[in-house]
Order: sequence, then structure tokens, then C-alpha cells
Amino acid sequence: MRTFSDLNPITLAVWFLSVAGICMFCNFPVVTGLSLMAAVVFFLVRNKTAHRKTHLFFAVLFLVLALVNPLMSHNGVTVLFVLNHNPVTLEATLYGLNSAVMIVGVLYWFRSMTQIMTSEKLLYLTGALSPKLSLVLSMSLRFVPLFARQSEKIGQSQKALGLYKEDNALDTIRGKLREFSVLITWALENGIITADSMESRGYGIGRRSQFRTFRFTRIDALLTLLTLALTGLCAAAIGTGALTFGFYPALCIERWDSLSIAGILAFAALVLLPTIIELEVNLRWRFLTSRI
Repeated sequence: MRTFSDLNPITLAVWFLSVAGICMFCNFPVVTGLSLMAAVVFFLVRNKTAHRKTHLFFAVLFLVLALVNPLMSHNGVTVLFVLNHNPVTLEATLYGLNSAVMIVGVLYWFRSMTQIMTSEKLLYLTGALSPKLSLVLSMSLRFVPLFARQSEKIGQSQKALGLYKEDNALDTIRGKLREFSVLITWALENGIITADSMESRGYGIGRRSQFRTFRFTRIDALLTLLTLALTGLCAAAIGTGALTFGFYPALCIERWDSLSIAGILAFAALVLLPTIIELEVNLRWRFLTSRI
């Protein structure tokens, strides 16, 4: 049984990029609403009641984004009320609400992406495109925590030497600059040592091989093709204007036909796909454990 996060990184990358691309380039309210709803449901299915601070932050961000546009923009023909001699219109309010739904939905998708697309999966993707890029990325990911630990060691050594006795801003700035200088010197020396070590081990004298821990199965191929097909249908609807909604100067749907309905259904199937996979795996697991 494979959950959505257990799929091949290529399949996951294609799906996340497809959903994010559609959400960012389509302002149709039904599409943005489906995106936010599916993103929240998928996040809750994977994390249950954890990450409450994430939900609180996104809720506050949603309120701020929804309120900023009607207070700053006064376009539209339907005036709801006047605030400090500035009209607050229905069109600006709905546009701000739709923008907030779109942005928060995309942020939820990227939050799930950061949980699923681990550094190992990212290295797998970049390694297939460029081994050198994969090497640079892996070294960068390694050096970020390494620099943080080394910076903490340098700071503790400076305090042990008594260089932070004076409790004032000037002394603190001098101390931080001294730590930064020592850290940069250490980084340069460590880079030279790493380069000499790689050269002594034969890096660059021949073609590099890649160790692959992920298999591209028929399920991965099927889901990738399904994702591309649904994305293509959504892109066709967006490109032909079938999923275009106008907010200014008045609310209007520029076009509504069978292609619009097909595009919405395709997007709904696309964003609900990971939740369906997760629920199917959970139900199957519960059924199998109940028979033990």
C-alpha cells in the first residue's frame, strides 16, 4: 500500500507544479475555492490535529488579505458603504476575498509539499536533470545546518574568552562582526578542504553514476499521465477564456459552456486526487487490521 507521499518524486513534482500553476493563473472563484478546500482537507488528513499554529497563521493571513483590497482599492460600481470618505465596493471586497482564497490555498499546497518533498527526493529530481546541480544542492543543504552549528560554537568561544563583558549595543555589534569574520574564514578553509578531498577521490575525471532509491512503477506512470491529462483540460479551459471571471467594473462571467464545466470537474478531480489516495490507503489498512 502506497500513500501519496510514497509515490515517485517525478509524479509528485508534476502534480504539485500543475496544481500550483493552475491556482496562480486562474482567478475563477470556483477554482480558487476548490483549491483551498482540497488543500485544507489534504493537510488535515495527513497531519490530523497537529500544526495548529499553521492553521492560525493562515487564518490571520486570510483575514488580512481579504480586508486589504477593499480598503485600498475603491474600484467597482456597487458601493456597500463609505468609510472615511472612501467608498467600499462589493467588487473590491469580493476580489480581495477571492485573492485571499487563492493565496492561502497555494500556501497550504506548498506547506504540504515541504512535508512530502524531502531533500532526498529533491536530490533525486535534480540528479536526473544534472548531476552537478544535484551535487551543489546536496552540499548547500549540508552546509546550512553546519554553518549554524559552527556559528554557535564560535559565539560560545567568544564568550568564554570574555569578549562580551560590556553590555551595550556597540560591543554586541563588534562581537557579531568578529563572529561573522571567523565563520567566513572557516567556510573558505572548509571549502578548500572539500575540493581537495573530492579531487583526490577522482571527481571530475569521468562520468558520474547515480544511486537511485526510487522506482518509477506503473502506478506512478498512470498517475503522471492522469495528472497531465487533467492539467491539459484545465489549461485548455483557461486558455480559451472558459474559466475567466471579471470583477471590475462589475461582476461578470465572460463565458460559461461545456468546456467551463469540464475544466472545473477536471480541476476538482486533480486537487482531490491525493486525498482520495490517502483515504483509500487508510480504509484498506483499517480493514486489513480488523481481520487480524
